[in-house]
Amino acid sequence: MNTLSEEILGAPAGSYVDRPVDRAYVHDGTGVLARAAWEEIGTGRFTDPDRKYLIFDHIVPANTSVTADLQHELRAFARRTGMQFHDVGSGVCHQVMAEGRALPGEVIVGADSHTCTLGAFGAFATGVGATDMAGIWATGETWFLVPETTGVLFEGELSGGAEAKDVALAVVGALGMDGATYRALEFAGEGAASLSIADRLTLCNMAVETGAKTGMFRSDAVTRAYLASFGLDTPLQPGGTQRYSAEISIDLSAQEPLLALPPRVDTVCPVAEKEGLSVDQVFLGTCTGGRYQDLERFAAIVRGKTVAVRTVVVPASRAVLLRAAATGVLSDLVEAGCAVATPGCGPCLGAHMGVIGEGEVCLSTANRNFRNRMGVGGEIYLASPSTAAATALAGAICSPEGCQ
Repeated sequence: MNTLSEEILGAPAGSYVDRPVDRAYVHDGTGVLARAAWEEIGTGRFTDPDRKYLIFDHIVPANTSVTADLQHELRAFARRTGMQFHDVGSGVCHQVMAEGRALPGEVIVGADSHTCTLGAFGAFATGVGATDMAGIWATGETWFLVPETTGVLFEGELSGGAEAKDVALAVVGALGMDGATYRALEFAGEGAASLSIADRLTLCNMAVETGAKTGMFRSDAVTRAYLASFGLDTPLQPGGTQRYSAEISIDLSAQEPLLALPPRVDTVCPVAEKEGLSVDQVFLGTCTGGRYQDLERFAAIVRGKTVAVRTVVVPASRAVLLRAAATGVLSDLVEAGCAVATPGCGPCLGAHMGVIGEGEVCLSTANRNFRNRMGVGGEIYLASPSTAAATALAGAICSPEGCQ
């Protein structure tokens, strides 16, 4: 049976294909570059604007007058082209697209490497450069080399303090940062059905940290139920005996909380091995750890207590923030001493809203911990929302079980 990538792209692995793009999006950072490339192409043609999106998320609100000027120009560009526009406070582009805008079987491209997040819905979703995006704006299509696929086979169910972020770190640790270069990761096995859409978004998001072109789950009953909440009736993508060119297996029931040690995502160890290491900041947010499920888990641990270290919380979208406010989760976070900021990427890329200083240590729910990413000279440990909550209370790295 064909892999999901082969099914969607309509050709066997190793083939070059030209395919129409169902949805394409940029953010305030890459949108500047894509607009310049589109204008240089000079056709003046902008195809299917209702399926093209500009989402402000990276530096929002603007941090300097230069940033503000560039965003002003992009707003004008969005009005001129008629593309779908989401202004400051809408949220991280990948999360905004995950809220009823990405569908099974679609080809989705974004001018951001973590576009693979949307493979959670059974789409072929991948990042492209600004010049490629300009060509897609002008023609509505692009080319692909159909990737070989590594099957990531799950069994059992998560329990205890382990979460999807821990599984994602386990996958990156097992494959390495270049172990799946230009491959697709297809998440399957009996255990896959136990994972929520939020879990799947996290796993697909971090596929690119192995070098993968995309990460994917087949659309199943979980997918249909989630998209039905947006009024969408979507197809199933039945699995079978796929022909994966490589496989790894993970027992979800045996998963333990993990850390990625600076400065590599694939340098992974159990949280217990670093317990007691002091931190200066905890960051809960991003397209990997800022969904409602993440805020809810964090709040359940800090509720009625006070964090011992500065803790920055950035919801992944306006919808997440609204739900957190409606359910009391937001109040729990604020009462515990957390600083809650505008939905978006926050300090993940080292722009503002929580940048760390020379020699400081941050425990983050983000997807990358590269040197100088969140601030020159700082160190970043990656972990799950529950580990982040336990660490915020202790002021030092702590496992979720350790703070109960």
